[in-house]
Amino acid sequence: MTTVFLTGFPGFLGSELVKRLLARYADDVTIVCLIQRKFRALSLQRVAEIDAEQAGWGARIQLLEGDITLPDLGLGAVQLAALQQETVEIYHLAAVYALGVSRELAMRVNVDGTRYMLRLAGSCPRLRRFQYVSTCYVSGRHDGDFTENDLKNGQLFNNYYEETKYWAEIEVRQQMKKGLPVSIYRPAIVVGDSKTGATQKYDGPYYAIQWILRQPPHAIMPLVGDPSRFEVNVVPSDFVIDALDYLSAQEQSLGQVYHLSDPAPLTVAEMIDVIAAVTGRQVWRIPVTSWLAKGALQYIPGVYSLMRIEPASIDYFTLPTRYTCTNTLRDLAGSGIACPSFTDYAPVLVDFMRRRPEISAEAMV
Repeated sequence: MTTVFLTGFPGFLGSELVKRLLARYADDVTIVCLIQRKFRALSLQRVAEIDAEQAGWGARIQLLEGDITLPDLGLGAVQLAALQQETVEIYHLAAVYALGVSRELAMRVNVDGTRYMLRLAGSCPRLRRFQYVSTCYVSGRHDGDFTENDLKNGQLFNNYYEETKYWAEIEVRQQMKKGLPVSIYRPAIVVGDSKTGATQKYDGPYYAIQWILRQPPHAIMPLVGDPSRFEVNVVPSDFVIDALDYLSAQEQSLGQVYHLSDPAPLTVAEMIDVIAAVTGRQVWRIPVTSWLAKGALQYIPGVYSLMRIEPASIDYFTLPTRYTCTNTLRDLAGSGIACPSFTDYAPVLVDFMRRRPEISAEAMV
């Protein structure tokens, strides 16, 4: 059997990517997804949905219960040996995508999990590529342009999510130097589909959108720093999947790092203007200091329950980093794939939120 092995299913990006891989690969290729036992029911639901879209695809998906935080991925010797012999490509998407995650959990999932996936990759004699999904925010609070070639810049980090994704990418880079065939993809802040608005969780810019939507026509928005100076780099999920699907199939992507980012992101001020227009609100901006905003959300009773904004997200409104995406623009040229402006799809995101208010900001862990 020929296998493409993927982590991150049944997450939103992982589920969409599985469909692309099924379309790309021949019918005799099986997509094997490593899943946690607690997500088995959701995984089976996702498989059924995929099969409903394209008859026969469900039979080409194999679900393996396991755990990336264990040296054998929780598979046992026999299952692991079979996977090693059959796997021709690995897509590693699984990680803790939560800004407030503890360091212990983030190290275990993001760093140890990546290390064990790399160990698997190194033991697969037929492996053609290890496709690794990192994040733009390995940059931490780097001041200025952060290129696709940058990694170790002496940066400080906003949270343990960023720090552990940084250490995980270092692990990947070390194996690249030893000859492992690798491509690295660094998405910016991922939001819903630009055409449908569909998403699995509301975080990032959604915090601001929800807060404004809950207010009357004259709304207030506390803002930290200089909103006309700092950018918020947001990308829709369909662009991330389109780019990842296309680039991962190209020979020239071997050994490359790609920022899946908006080459012309909006400033905080511009983003608030767009959200105000789409929600039909007049937004009054209230300048506050970063420490006051985060402290109030963390420690003053009632503030978080009123605003429902993750305190750690405040740091991204004063991020001094600009992400260049030279490799991405070069290698996507002629593909028809490009990141749309937040201005163009913000109405779709807001419409989806209004129709699906039950979705939360909780990450799959």
